[in-house]
Amino acid sequence: MERAALIVVDMLNDFVDPHGALYCGEPARRIIPFIRQRLADYRAAGLPVIFLQDAHDPQDREFEKFPPHCLAGTWGSAVIPELQPAQAETVVSKKRFSGFFGTRLAEILAAGALKTVEVVGVCTSICVMDTVGGLVNRDYAVVVPADGVADFDPAAHAFALKRMARIYGADVR
Repeated sequence: MERAALIVVDMLNDFVDPHGALYCGEPARRIIPFIRQRLADYRAAGLPVIFLQDAHDPQDREFEKFPPHCLAGTWGSAVIPELQPAQAETVVSKKRFSGFFGTRLAEILAAGALKTVEVVGVCTSICVMDTVGGLVNRDYAVVVPADGVADFDPAAHAFALKRMARIYGADVR
């Protein structure tokens, strides 16, 4: 495997657990085994894994559009038990849709001398697509496995996959 990294986007209790504040539904649960296998593959190859974690302040402006969710330091903002980060893996907290906005993600990726970044997680049409756009704008080759992403809105999910392939040039498989 070439020098690549896996980014796991927002596989957090508030999005993936049925008791979460913004549960994305059964599609989010169905991608867990796929992501677990990708984590095993990257870990076995000694390649970097980065978890993106929504971690909002109580007065976050995002709550004007969505109900409060993923409050920093709460159960809702934690990675689901099935996909816990390994000790050496990086968790990047974010407050907006893109994993790059106001975070160290660009520096972390640049330090890894990476060529390709694979992106999995939720929601395809929001945080996944915005993060993929940021990767493409930084000239990474991007892979988005359709079996590894999910959305609460099936039409938005399909549109996002098509847009990432056609406009961003991501390898959507």
